[in-house]
Amino acid sequence: MKLVVLGAAGRMGRTLVKIITETGGASLHAALEREGSPAIGSDAGLLAGIGDIGLSVEADIDAALDGADGIVDFTAPAVSVSLAAKAAEKRLVHVIGTTGFEADADAAIGKAARNGAVVVKSGNMSLGVNLLAVLVEQAARALGPDAFDIEVLEMHHRHKVDAPSGTALLLGAAAAKGRGISLPEHSVRVRDGITGAREKGSIGFATLRGGSVVGEHSVILAGEGERIELSHAATDRAIFARGAVKAALWAKDQPAGLYSMRDVLGLAA
Repeated sequence: MKLVVLGAAGRMGRTLVKIITETGGASLHAALEREGSPAIGSDAGLLAGIGDIGLSVEADIDAALDGADGIVDFTAPAVSVSLAAKAAEKRLVHVIGTTGFEADADAAIGKAARNGAVVVKSGNMSLGVNLLAVLVEQAARALGPDAFDIEVLEMHHRHKVDAPSGTALLLGAAAAKGRGISLPEHSVRVRDGITGAREKGSIGFATLRGGSVVGEHSVILAGEGERIELSHAATDRAIFARGAVKAALWAKDQPAGLYSMRDVLGLAA
């Protein structure tokens, strides 16, 4: 499967280049960076630390998509929306690991999936996190809001620009689904000053940023006299790259539509 990597000179992009070249059934078709990037013209393999692979980083997205089978995209919401439209036009697989989407961007990606793109979109591409989401949903369903409160705690490196993280929101959505409620209507993102007592049934988020932390997430279910914590720690961003490539290979045989990593991993209810 011929894959195009966006942001090939970034940390995630370099990791994707490496994982694609190591994965049977996948090949690197093109490596892209933004116009003006100092990486343009450099060998993608050398940037990824795997040696010269004879494929230079380029900036022309349309040219790069010619002959491709899919796009792997950990960029920014506006870029992902634009790419989804191109994927729909060319009937490509589009794996989206980008986070920080607003409702209108999500709607645009859904439209692309209806118009011909095979989109796999997830706040986290790792097997462990998606299994954790299933467990969180089950725990939230079993432990009702009268007895247990739910808080989602996350920490990432100092360079992360969105908060809460896509993974935290994925876990919050799983908890809300287990409770049969709407996350936007029940989430608490900020606490400051005299906030009053915690509202029953709310799902709280706490965000930490610092250092080089790849990603740590905990869902805390706190009751009277007891507390349950379901956690995941990522120590290597290669887990996200492997998940994304696995998603692309899976999606190649799927009809156009919008899928999640739960679908890829067979964890969908």
